[in-house]
Parts: sequence; structure tokens; C-alpha cells
Amino acid sequence: MGIATTTQYWSSRMNGTDPTDLPGSFNADFTLTGSAGSADGDYWVIDNTARYYITPDASDNDYTMVTSFTFSDGADVPTAGTTLMSLDNGTYHVEVQSKGTNTQLDLVGATTVTTHDLDLNVDDDFSVPIVLRLTLSATGTANLYMRELIDDDDGNQHYLSVTGASSASKKVQWGNATGTVTWGSVYYSKFGAFSPTELMTSGFAQDVLAQMGLSIVENLKSSKRLYLKTQVADSSIMYGYDLSSDMLNRVNPPTIHVLMEGLRSPHFESLGGSKVRQEYDAMIFVTTRGTNYESAYRDCLNIAGEVFDELYTTTGLLGTTDSIISYEAELDVKLDAGDTVCTHRLRMGYMRLIDMRHR
Repeated sequence: MGIATTTQYWSSRMNGTDPTDLPGSFNADFTLTGSAGSADGDYWVIDNTARYYITPDASDNDYTMVTSFTFSDGADVPTAGTTLMSLDNGTYHVEVQSKGTNTQLDLVGATTVTTHDLDLNVDDDFSVPIVLRLTLSATGTANLYMRELIDDDDGNQHYLSVTGASSASKKVQWGNATGTVTWGSVYYSKFGAFSPTELMTSGFAQDVLAQMGLSIVENLKSSKRLYLKTQVADSSIMYGYDLSSDMLNRVNPPTIHVLMEGLRSPHFESLGGSKVRQEYDAMIFVTTRGTNYESAYRDCLNIAGEVFDELYTTTGLLGTTDSIISYEAELDVKLDAGDTVCTHRLRMGYMRLIDMRHR
């Protein structure tokens, strides 16, 4: 789908309060069908037939829903086939259904796939409620992410995927017609079918990681400049989650690592903090290896220069709402006789005007 822009956000955010009367701004209410659930502390409990829905506009065809819930009554688990989450764009329809157990769920579209064990009743030691992300694209691709994971520890795909079943009506819905389910949160976006790295549940994380750090990574991968396009593989341009020597040794230079080093908000732009001016420090590490250090140095400087040129000409171009405000370069030098690896560093300073009302 691509990283959500600053005008794409969670259009509904339920955090344990009445879904038909959600607090805050830019927070669309759900409509109840059936008997109402009830608040229990910070959670919304449905122990009868209660489902909550929104009918999307005709132009909205890509959806994302994130939920966190538990099967809180072991003697009253939703029966097999009970729909817990459903997305319907008028052409395709997909559901997450109970299997009648505390351990697994079904993703049901044109075909059905089953999750691995999920501990839905939070019975294991140190267990926490499951987090599920269901997405449906206009073309019918439906994905179910568990605990916001995309890949497992071995790099294998962790999420489930099906093609949606045929449909002729639009509706986004969650709830349960049988059993007892304690719902902690339900987030819904009408703006796209977003993966966990494209639209994060935290607005703060979205601003820092997705819309700054990961956006820079994607920007550099799509560059048409000579070195960035022909000499650096897309797989070697990455966010710097892990900059340990073990990780760096696994990737063959030339490499580019992007890291958000910090951010600050010197002052708020409006009373009540509805908009804040945030400043970001983005660090870019460019690493090359050559037959000798001079060769590595020149290649590294060419790549680092193209990184700067690409970011300077394609990002931070919106004046008062999104600007590059500073940069700094630290150029490597050979200190060991046998050194043929060079790492140049760029620090780009950005300033953005952030709307805080979408959280």
C-alpha cells in the first residue's frame, strides 16, 4: 500500500469506551446492531449479540482494522464460525472467525486459513491480549497480522493472506454474536490497507519511524541517480534497527543505513497543542569496501553525495509544514594500515508541522 501520509490516519479509535460515542476529534463513531455491550474498567465487554459497524463512503475501498481482545470467559467462548472482525468493500469480503477454542482463529475469504496458537484467553504465564490487524485492498487481497509481526525470527512470512470472497455491500464491522469477548481497543482506517510498518497504532511512532525514517529508506530505494540505482541494491538500503557488528557483517557493502537519532518540539504552534512544530535528526550511514581505501572513500562519497542530493531535492519541500533545516557530514578517514572499509555519515535536520488531533 505504501506508508500512510500525514492525511491518512486512524479514522476511528475505540479504547474501551462506548463505540457509539467515541471521544476526541477526527474519531468517527460506530453504529450498534443488536444488544449493547458494557464498560468494564478500561475494556468494552460483549457477552450477548452486539456488533458495531461503519458504512464506508463509495470512494473508500481499502481498509485496515486493528483490534486487541481476549476470550475472557473460558466457559463462554464464541462458537465456531462466530465473526469477530469483518471488512467488506462492496466487491470483496473477508472475516476473522472464532474456531470455538481459546487457541486459534480462521481468516475466511474465498478460501479459509487458520492461525497458529494465539492464547486467546490469556492463560499462559506473562501472556497479554492478542493484537490482530486485518486489511482488505480494493483488489481483494486480505491480510491478517498477529501481534503486528510481518516476519518471524527466521525471516519467514508471519501473517496470513487470502483473496476476499465476492460481495455486493460495504461494511466494516467488529463484535461477537456468541460468547463473551473483552475488547480492549479497535482502530479502523478508511484510508488504505496498511501493514504494521505503514500505519502504526501510535501517532508518535508513525511520525518518527514510518513517515520519517522508513519514508527516507523508500525514497532512496526509488532514486534514479547513478550510484543509488546501479551500485546499491534495494536490500542494502535499510532502517538501522540493528547496527551491531554482527549484523553489519552479514550485509555486503555498499550499504545505506537510516536511523532517526532524535526529535524535539521547541514550541507548540497553537493553543492547546493541536499542532506542534517538530524537529527531527535523521542519520544516514553509507558504507563501502574497495580494493584500497582510496577507492572505497571515493565510492562512499559518491553514494553519500547522491543520498544528500536525493533527499535535498525530493524531501522537505513544503515550506512551513515540512522542511530540511540543516545538514552535517562526517567523512571517514583511514586509521589502520589494512583498512579498506569506509563509512561516511550524514545528519539531516527536518522540521515538520504535526497535526496532533488524529490520536
